[in-house]
Amino acid sequence: MPNSQINPAPVVYRGRFAPSPTGLLHLGSLVAALGSYLDTRAQGGRWLLRMEDLDPPRIQPGASDAILHSLEAHGFTWDEAVIWQSQRQAAYAEALERLRQTGRVYACTCSRKDIALSARHGADGPIYPGTCRPLGLPSHNAALRFIAPEGPLVFDDRLHGRVVCDIARELGDFVLHRTDGIYSYQLAVVVDDAEQGITHIVRGSDLLISTPRQVALQQALGLTTPTYLHLPTVLDAAGNKLSKQTRAPPLNDADPLPALLTALRFLGLSDDHPPTTLAEFWPWAIERWSPQRLPRWRGTPL
Repeated sequence: MPNSQINPAPVVYRGRFAPSPTGLLHLGSLVAALGSYLDTRAQGGRWLLRMEDLDPPRIQPGASDAILHSLEAHGFTWDEAVIWQSQRQAAYAEALERLRQTGRVYACTCSRKDIALSARHGADGPIYPGTCRPLGLPSHNAALRFIAPEGPLVFDDRLHGRVVCDIARELGDFVLHRTDGIYSYQLAVVVDDAEQGITHIVRGSDLLISTPRQVALQQALGLTTPTYLHLPTVLDAAGNKLSKQTRAPPLNDADPLPALLTALRFLGLSDDHPPTTLAEFWPWAIERWSPQRLPRWRGTPL
């Protein structure tokens, strides 16, 4: 009998946008959402929405509803129910326990002041020197840290190319569960991306520093690493990241087209003969989407 080959089913592109409801969406948020959405739709994929409401003290009342309304006003549609991180504590606890059972986690009672006094400064703040790692402290009233892998961790970014990071030397052991009971962004995003079956992550380059830590967690948990594309970060006139903290003005939901066209230009796409209605904008933008045209700088002013 001749050998027969079964071609595997093609991987369905699954992208996502994951805002934090600490304030209203602004132009920087729109750039990230637009890049993710266009990349997903241009490849016939499914686009998901996740609300990263993980840190209650930072949540602004009403921001979640305002974000959903703003996305809808700008013409975004998502293909599955919104996931809320605040409802997924059990999933994070299970992942943390798996890491504890494999000896990848330890308790840490160092304060921020202790760390600032003893740590050298790295690309993302003080590099934790591992003070508590050999002590075997109880987890009660302690943060839980992930033991960073030794040696270079390598992944490819669709815009920036090959990225190499020695997490242990450049970032240090990082927190997965805080002393106040809140799970870290790094752990939650890895668990959620796996749960949602995310294959492609398109987000701002300000999060590129987090990606090695997330890849390390994916490897430790036996999860698939998505394909990454880190978009240039929108900067204000002073060279600061456009953000809620720098009081970036919120999007105008009553007149969304100008902001969408501005975001499109920022992403390197020409807006010659631009559409005049929101309904015309989306097929027009999806057809023109090209990651090859993206500016290569990690931070770019408008």
